Amino acid sequence: MPLPGGLCAIHQPNVLPRLTTLAKLFAADYWIVLDDVQFARRDYQHRARLASMSQPGRQWLSIPTHLPHGRATLIRDAVLVDPERSRRRVMHMLAQHYSSCSDWPVLRHELDSALVQFRRSNKTADVAEASTRMLLNLVGWKGRILYSSQMSARSDPSQRLADLAAVTGARGYLCGTGGSRYLQVAPFAARGISVVPFRTPTLGIWDGGREVSAVHPLMNYGIRSVAEELRAVASRYHVHD
Repeated sequence: MPLPGGLCAIHQPNVLPRLTTLAKLFAADYWIVLDDVQFARRDYQHRARLASMSQPGRQWLSIPTHLPHGRATLIRDAVLVDPERSRRRVMHMLAQHYSSCSDWPVLRHELDSALVQFRRSNKTADVAEASTRMLLNLVGWKGRILYSSQMSARSDPSQRLADLAAVTGARGYLCGTGGSRYLQVAPFAARGISVVPFRTPTLGIWDGGREVSAVHPLMNYGIRSVAEELRAVASRYHVHD
């Protein structure tokens, strides 16, 4: 378990997240899964964009999801429409795109364990988290996962994130480009937490890193190469450790 005084990332569960998202979680000592906010169909909570290895263009991999309370449904309450069919679709599409890659057997082995979640739970969030955990394991992340739904926090967005980060004893909160548009620094400062803007490179393996699933660079460049890049980026944010 990481010690207090590290870095914290707070992010919604994403299906096979993009490389920039994976990098932020990898750089953090704690990932707080933000599972008790409103589900957003246009986000990445139930879908990922895949890129072909041999042809131009990108394709959405979506997991059909039912919202029991309509638009007000929280992420943790979103339900899989057909878990078994979705499980087969995920495996089929990933194999279709990446089975020719040298590291596919490694990913395929891990997928078998991650996709068991489709049979253990009917919740989209559980499947999304399992897919992210799988990728973090592949690149050697050593952090800890917590859940916002199990923690007490105020309702204002910035105050809420500050309260959640404080539970971990974090010295810094990793803030992505999306959060930087609305985040207020004062609630973090009041708790002695620095807001650390998180940025990644844009060239090489990072090309398309904000758009396509991290599975693509992992298969295209190799798991070891991507893991080295992630460690290099993370090291920039741990200079005071």
